[in-house]
Amino acid sequence: MKKLIFNLIVFILISSHDTISQNVVRKCAVPENRPTKVLLQHKKLQEKIDEYFLKTDFLEKKEEKVIKIPIVFHIIHNNKTGNIGGAENGNISDEQIFSQIRVLNEDYRKLENTPAFNSNPVGADMKIEFFLAKIDPDGKPTTGINRIYHSKKEFDVFEDNFQLSDISYWDSSKYLNIWVTTLADNYLGYAEFPGGNFDGLELEDIDERIDGVIIDHHALGRQTGTAIEGVYTYGRTLTHEIGHWLGLIHTWGDEFCGTDYCEDTPPAERGNLGVKCNAIFSNCNNVKTQNMIENYMDYTADSCMNIFTSDQKNRVRAILDISKRRKKLIANAEFDLPKVENLQVKVLENPTINESIGVQILVKDLETIEYAIIDQKGIILTKITLKDTPSRVILIPKNILAPGINHLRVKSSTEEVTKKLILR
Repeated sequence: MKKLIFNLIVFILISSHDTISQNVVRKCAVPENRPTKVLLQHKKLQEKIDEYFLKTDFLEKKEEKVIKIPIVFHIIHNNKTGNIGGAENGNISDEQIFSQIRVLNEDYRKLENTPAFNSNPVGADMKIEFFLAKIDPDGKPTTGINRIYHSKKEFDVFEDNFQLSDISYWDSSKYLNIWVTTLADNYLGYAEFPGGNFDGLELEDIDERIDGVIIDHHALGRQTGTAIEGVYTYGRTLTHEIGHWLGLIHTWGDEFCGTDYCEDTPPAERGNLGVKCNAIFSNCNNVKTQNMIENYMDYTADSCMNIFTSDQKNRVRAILDISKRRKKLIANAEFDLPKVENLQVKVLENPTINESIGVQILVKDLETIEYAIIDQKGIILTKITLKDTPSRVILIPKNILAPGINHLRVKSSTEEVTKKLILR
C-alpha cells in the first residue's frame, strides 16, 4: 500500500498537468514551487543529457534525420447514438483530428507560411513529424482513430488515467497514445514525462499503460468541430503536452526563476497566464529580461505560440535516444506511408475474410478527397468526403457492398483513381 501511495505521488509530481479554462487562462495543477526531489530528478536527467552530448559529439552532427512518430487517437465518448461530429459531441470528427495533425506538423517543423513559422535566430525546426498509425497492434490496417463509447460523462486527470487505458490502449513502445475525452474541472490535458533507466541513472518511470497524453476534445484541433470557442482552440495544447512527453520542461522550470535547462530560453519568474500577446518581463538574479511568451512550453494563448528553440530541440533529440521506451517507439515507427507526387490508391486485401476492406490512399500532402462505392449498375452505394486528409488507410465495411464486383472511385481536386472491390 505504501508503494502504491508513493508511486501515485511521484506520478502526480512528475507528470505535467495543465489545466485550462476556455474563458479564463491556462494554468497548471502542480504547485509552482515543485518539491526538491522532482527538481533533483530533472537535474540528474540533464546531467545525463550533457554527458550524452559529449559522448556522441551530438551538437556537431550535420545531418539530422526527420523523426516520425505514429499516433493513435482513442476517442472516449458517451454518445450512445455513435454519431460522429457536431456541436458538443465528444465523438469528434475525423476532420477535427486531421486539423490537429496539421498543427503538430506545422509547429514541430516550423513550416513557412503557417502560424508556426518564426524568424527568431534561436527558433528551431524540431524535425519531428506525426502521422496517424496505419497498422494496429494486430498488424491489421487502421485509421489511427479508435472510437469507444463509455457511459461516463467526464474523466479526472488525476484519478482516471488507468481507467482510460483500460478502455483503450496500444503498446506505448510502438505508438503515442492520445486519449481524447471530456475532462473534469476544466482541465485540458496532461502528458507523461519520459523516465526509465538511463544507462545507470534510474529515474522513476511511469507505467507503460498510461504513457501518453490525455486531452479534452474542446482543445483538440484548430477552430473546428468542438474546438471553436476560446483562445485555446488552435491546437497548441497538444503541441505543449507532447513537448512534455518528449522531455521538455516549462520555460520557468516550475519554480520562481527556475531553469528548463535550455540556455536560449530567457529566465522567467513564472508561467505567463495572459491571453493576450503583450510583452512580459522578469527580473531574475537582478537582471531584467523579456519572457519568451511565444514558446510552446509557456502558458500563453495559442495565438501567441510559435517557437521551439535550438536548445529545446537538442534536449528532445537526446532524450529520444537515451530514453529506452521513446527510442524503441521510434525504432518501431516503420508504419509510415511513402510520400508521393500523385494520387495513389491500393486495395490491401480483396477478397478478405475480415469485416472491412482496407484501402491505402496516398496523397502528396494534405488533400480533400472524395471516395464513392459504386455497384455494377452504376448506383452509388455510399459517398464520403475527407477534408484536408493526409495519406491514410480507410476501412470499407463489407456490409455496404453489393455482391460481386464493386468499384471504388477516389477523387482529389485534380485526379481520379478507380479500383475494384470484390464481395463474395
